[in-house]
Amino acid sequence: MDKLKVLVTDPIDRDGLKTLSDHPGVELRYELKPSPDLLARALEGVGAWLVRSETKVTADWIEKARALRLIGRAGVGVDNIDLKAATRRGIAVVNAPSANTIAACEHAMGLLLAVSRNIPQADADVKAGRWQRSKWMGLELQGKTLGIVGLGRIGREMARRAAAFGMRVVALDPFVAAEQAATLGVTLAADLKALLSQSDFVTLHAPSSDKTRKLLNAETLAYFKPGARLVNCARGDLIDEAALARALASGQLAAAALDVFSKEPLPADSPLRGLANLILTPHLGASTQEAQEKVAEELARSVLAFHKSGLAPNALNLPGFDAETLKSLGEYLGLAEALGRFAGQAIDSGVRELECRFHGDFSAAQRRPLAVAALKGLLSSMLAQEASYISAPALAAERGLRTSDAWDPLSREGFQRLLTVTAVTDAGRVSVGGTLLAPGQPRLVRFNDLAIEVLPQGKLLVLTNKDTPGVIGRIGTLLGEAGVNIADMRVGRLAPHGEAVMVLTVDEDVSKEVQKRLGDLAGITSVRWVKL
Repeated sequence: MDKLKVLVTDPIDRDGLKTLSDHPGVELRYELKPSPDLLARALEGVGAWLVRSETKVTADWIEKARALRLIGRAGVGVDNIDLKAATRRGIAVVNAPSANTIAACEHAMGLLLAVSRNIPQADADVKAGRWQRSKWMGLELQGKTLGIVGLGRIGREMARRAAAFGMRVVALDPFVAAEQAATLGVTLAADLKALLSQSDFVTLHAPSSDKTRKLLNAETLAYFKPGARLVNCARGDLIDEAALARALASGQLAAAALDVFSKEPLPADSPLRGLANLILTPHLGASTQEAQEKVAEELARSVLAFHKSGLAPNALNLPGFDAETLKSLGEYLGLAEALGRFAGQAIDSGVRELECRFHGDFSAAQRRPLAVAALKGLLSSMLAQEASYISAPALAAERGLRTSDAWDPLSREGFQRLLTVTAVTDAGRVSVGGTLLAPGQPRLVRFNDLAIEVLPQGKLLVLTNKDTPGVIGRIGTLLGEAGVNIADMRVGRLAPHGEAVMVLTVDEDVSKEVQKRLGDLAGITSVRWVKL
């Protein structure tokens, strides 16, 4: 396997990346904060580019880095990476979503305590020579209601810690079911107004999106109950900062604590800087020694997994390919791609649609990755470039190639699982079905309506013919005269003397001339050359 060149352009914990620097198949290089000219040279031949938030991975850089196949963000947000441009190029974009969960949660919890007890203000007061205990009267967390906006990894950890403080927890998250929230001891609010109007404290843990930008604005800030306090350790653009400054100055909100801002570093003239009831920290959510090392380690694991398989689990621009689902699929992912490659080489005209049919024990989460794998195989067999799991859906859309899938929970023909891939062309349909007979035993078990059992690998001659005496002998003689050795032969038929299929695994390439001569033999109806 060729060495994977990995470039790091932002400060990322080197101990955490040690598995990359020690790996014999990886060439790791650091160029921190490079000039544009140096970056252009450094990106030559680079397959994986690792950054934090400082480097801006724009469409222009993505286009220039022709060997690039993976972009890794040491952190959660990927605002500095052009996801659309990466997807068009078939480049996987990964982050380290879980490594800083505890660090971010603990910082948010620290700000929650600080904003309830005025800790930074009291500290500054004492250091200035004053002693004003009554001025810094605080609130207890016990018995209060905490509203959590976003019940993802960090939000859930916050819910657990809030419960330990004796708080009642309500949350707003459109992707979490009430039953799931109940297992965390959390009540789901009907909407944002319902959450804000009943919460003594509110903490934000939602991602940045078109729907969440300026989620808290002049209108929604008015929903807060009197005396409420706000914490934001998520994304700065969740809040209209000018509206927040007005709400804090007027006393509409009692206090707030922010670790993130719409523009960072926070401008010197920001209205947020002069508010006594506002605590500000410089984006410290992930700033712990443990988190920095864990972020780098998680990123390194993603790079090595990509180097080994060409697939990046949890790629942000490849929905449904999470690590747990991929593990459950095992060899079926490779089988699906092989079926797609087979179908792509077995058609005689342009393909209009790719159908995937799942029979048996395939979960909904498993079907999406398998359909993409089959599409990847089909397109790779037809196009000049190799399609990737990332680029295949985009390439299909560009070419007007439709995709569809269907699932039947009942097994077919005695198989626990059967995957059938069908290429629909102007000339008709070509179907190929496959399964795993056992671990390590993938098989192609159906070609169109004909049952067969073939190992889906190597060089294959696929012939359809009339089941008449002498056909096999004539084929063997012709291939022998052409110097082609037959390693394996499998046949299938519907009925005696009817339609039949023959799949030959051969050791040598079969020239187009030999393929034509095979097609001219009596009884042969089609000849297809397939390489898997």
